[in-house]
Amino acid sequence: MTSPVHRVLRALDRFHADRPWDHNARFHPWILRRLPARVDSALDVGCGSGDLARLLAGRARHVHAVDADPVITARARELTPAAVPVTYAVAEAPAGLPGRTFDVVTCVAVLHHLPLTEALVAFRDRLAPGGVLVVVGLHRARTPVDHLLSLASVPLNIALALLRNRGRGAPPPVSLSAPARPARTAFPEIARVARAVLPGARLRRRLFWRYTLVWHRR
Repeated sequence: MTSPVHRVLRALDRFHADRPWDHNARFHPWILRRLPARVDSALDVGCGSGDLARLLAGRARHVHAVDADPVITARARELTPAAVPVTYAVAEAPAGLPGRTFDVVTCVAVLHHLPLTEALVAFRDRLAPGGVLVVVGLHRARTPVDHLLSLASVPLNIALALLRNRGRGAPPPVSLSAPARPARTAFPEIARVARAVLPGARLRRRLFWRYTLVWHRR
């Protein structure tokens, strides 16, 4: 017999499938507030449909955006006006990242798909002196704090789904067209690895099953 908890979870899954909204886009203004007003170059890893890359183009003279999915990368090119200085490339991170350095490196909801240490080393090595790395990632809930934040996220998630979709069903945003892979690494392990690779990195758990990482290269 199915327990009441499982029935509730299945009902929530159906609700959110009918009323999706882009949790990652919610962090875009937060990311921009962590960046200088103007930079020469930016690298967006796992760009998806290019929403963040186009925003970064308002700060950077040039943005290089990479994604492993050729279909969504093609869609990003279609959505980006010719005058917006973004170059898109199909590449697997971290091995396929450009060999040059950038003033800004961003990575949103992609790091849990990559080998953690190798990816953070690659991000560090692509960051120019004085540059900033900003990551929004997913982690597996394991600690009491994780579970409390997950619990608090549920009613907020429902409320925002209703507000953004005006109470109606909706197709998924372009950036959500690919199924999400659940995170397997817990936040304490992510923080331990990040601080070893990026001394002084600031990490924080967030609502909506996310964490953030900010690191400035000296």
